[in-house]
Order: sequence, then C-alpha cells, then structure tokens
Amino acid sequence: MTIRLYDTSARQTRDFSPLTPGCVSIYLCGATVQAAPHIGHIRSGLNFDIMRRWFTYRGYDVTFIRNVTDIDDKIIKKSAEQGRPWWSIGYENERAFNDGYAALGCLPPTYEPRATGHVTEMVEMMRGLIERGHAYEADGNVYFDVRSHPGYLELSNQDLDNLLQPSGEGETGKRDPRDFAMWKAAKPGEPSWETPWGRGRPGWHLECSAMAHKYLGSAFDIHGGGIDLIFPHHENEIAQAKAFGDDFATYWVHNHWVTMAGEKMSKSLGNSVLVSEMVKAWRPVVLRYYLGTPHYRSTIEYSEEALREAESAFARIEGFVQRVMEKAGGVVEPATEVPPAFAEAMDDDLGVPQALAIVHTTVRQGNSALAADDKDEAVARLAEVRAMLGVLGLDPLSEQWSGGGTERGEDLHGVVDTLVRLVLDQRQSARDRKDWAAADAIRDQLQQSGLVIEDSPSGPRWTLGSR
Repeated sequence: MTIRLYDTSARQTRDFSPLTPGCVSIYLCGATVQAAPHIGHIRSGLNFDIMRRWFTYRGYDVTFIRNVTDIDDKIIKKSAEQGRPWWSIGYENERAFNDGYAALGCLPPTYEPRATGHVTEMVEMMRGLIERGHAYEADGNVYFDVRSHPGYLELSNQDLDNLLQPSGEGETGKRDPRDFAMWKAAKPGEPSWETPWGRGRPGWHLECSAMAHKYLGSAFDIHGGGIDLIFPHHENEIAQAKAFGDDFATYWVHNHWVTMAGEKMSKSLGNSVLVSEMVKAWRPVVLRYYLGTPHYRSTIEYSEEALREAESAFARIEGFVQRVMEKAGGVVEPATEVPPAFAEAMDDDLGVPQALAIVHTTVRQGNSALAADDKDEAVARLAEVRAMLGVLGLDPLSEQWSGGGTERGEDLHGVVDTLVRLVLDQRQSARDRKDWAAADAIRDQLQQSGLVIEDSPSGPRWTLGSR
C-alpha cells in the first residue's frame, strides 16, 4: 500500500513517505474571517477532510492543523466600514466558518490556532531572521529580503527579475520592491502589538510560518490550501521558514476553485454563494457530495443543475441503503475493509471520482441482488457501500446524516415522516375503497412537493426527489 499525492513543488505525483512512520502531519491554510464563507471557501476544508479520513483509514495517526487568520488588511477595512471592532467581525465570521465546516460533516481539526494568539512566536521568528541577515526593519516595518534566500520562487516557478510582489499601503522603506512585509507598522486607530521594532501588526505570510513551526515543529509532511495561495502566500511562507532554519513542508497539495461563469468564486466579484444560505435550500449531505466528489485538483463550475444531479445520485444510494435494511430487518454494519478497487483509486492522489464509481457499481450489484431476492448478497454489498461512504464522510446512516448529529438538535426528518405517513394513510384508505383517482391525486401532490413515493412489500416509503 502506497499513497501517492500530487506535489505542487515537484510538479508531479509522488509516493507519500511520512517523516515519522505511522504518523501524518498536515497544515491547512484556513479561513481569513473578514466575512461569512461561501461554498468555495468550504471546498478546501472538505477536500482536506477527505484526505485526513483516508490517511486515518490507512492506519496513520493524523495531526491536522487548520489556522484562523483573524487579523489582516481586509478585516481592518471591514471594521472601518462597519464601525465595529475588528475582533467582533473576526469572531462572528470564525463561528460562521466553523458552522459551515460542521454542517458539511468536516471533522474538527486537531488544533485550530488564531493568528492573534501567536504574536510572541512571530516576534521570535522575525528576530531570528534579522539576526541571520534575511530580514530588516524600516520605518517600523519588518521586511523579508527575498534575494537572501536562493530558493525563493521555486514553488510558483517564477523569475525573480520579473516578479511583481503585492504590496499594501504604508509599506515604506523597502530595500527592494520585491521584498515582502512580515510586520506592518501601527497606524492610528488600528490594532497593534508591541515589538522590539515598535508597535504594529503581523503580515499574513508570517502568521502561518510561525504557527506551523509551533504546532508541527521544524518539519512536517503536508501543507495544503487553494491554488490561489501558491503565490504570494505559500511562496513567502517557505522563504521565511527555511531562512529561519526549518525544513518546513515535504509535500505541497493544492485544491482548485469553485467557479461561476468561469470566474473564481469570491466576495469581491459579488458571485459568492454563502454556505448559510445553501444549507437552507439543499440538504448539507448533498452539498458535501457535490463539493467533495469531484477530484480536488479539478475546477467545479457551480450550477443548480449539477446540484440536482448530485441530489439524485445520492438519493439512489440512500434508496439502496433503505431497501437493504428493510430486507435485512435492521441496520447493516460497515465492512471492515473497503473494496480493493476503491482503495486503489483513493491511494492514487485521492481519486474520489474513480472511487465513487466503485460505490455506484456496488449499489447496482446490490440492487440486482435485491431483485433476485438474494438477501445475503445484498447485505454484503451494503456493508461495502457503508465502508466506502464512511471514508468519504457520506454514510447516510452515520450520526452526522441520520439526525443525531445536527447542530441545532432538530431532527426534521422525523417530523416530516410523521406528516407524510398521515397523508399516505389517506392514500391507502382511498386504495382500500378502490378510489384510484383519489389515491393517484394524493401521490401526485406529494411528488409535486418534492417527495418520491415507492410502494414496497412492507408498505409505501418516501424519499426526497430531485428539484
């Protein structure tokens, strides 16, 4: 068994070899909490949740760090626009992100550090870089000297002579325009912390270098994030960490975007779809299916038609699960191992689309067994399906999706089931008195409301249909 991952720094798929046998350390660049999350933000967390689950299935002890950037230019700008404290905006949106992760079934990280809680570590890193000649102070700012680090730009594969380094307001005193800010001098009315170089606040890139060092040490296995972070964020993280003396990350893994009309989903473009609104219109498990089943390195072009297709596909799986449980007379436990073809697909750079094809093939085999009245075969296939879906975080019988894991303690399925049963009883009464027109009218009305009614030997059952 060898897991292979596409490593952005090597520009190829590599065999995964952990620094510590049996252990995996992952650092994921998490939320910048200037606003509530859209589904593009949550996709990254979901993709790496699947990675984490697969490593765990393969027997690794996983340490998963997902940071929170709770201070940066965007948050300060929002604070000024809204007339609210920066920390109030940050905390409100941090909770919105965590609600979004939880709603879509992402496991909580091992640790979730906030940038503002690690200023001491940042100061220590800057002091070390200044002492080593890789950084310098100017006008209360601290800059990284990019020419001092020979490996700079190897991740993004750019030419230093043609580099355009993004710069913020007030970044004065640079020796070279390509140098980047690690620490920004305080401005009136802005949050600041005391340092040996005066009051100020951290630069975005420094935050992650310092937090990764604190929680994962000088070397760790995997650093992840969206492809938009490759430059400047991840490139600058590497420069700081390695110049400080860390080996830093062995593998760099990046997920692609969710787009609308071909453009990256973003708040600045006004084309974002907030998670808080999406979960009102779609079942969260369907959103997880939609966002988590394409390959993490492929673009997802958002459309309601694609969401409806995801809803229908998951409904087919749920229908199979329910039918086998009725046949078996109870819950069927997951198999101890996933089928070899599923494992092979997941080992190959987390090939979720290929793995999902095995799930649907197994569902079809199980349905054929049901049609042939082969209970044992149907139960065996369901056990495999549950094992595979568990790895993907999509098992319909898991606590997350069966009603026991709702954040608000509401099991609406039970409420709806009671109401639908009342209507189905009326339909059955019509059938008993051979009033077929009335029975068909009730069925049609239920279907128009989005429910699919299926008559079975044990009585009628209902499922949510496609929109």
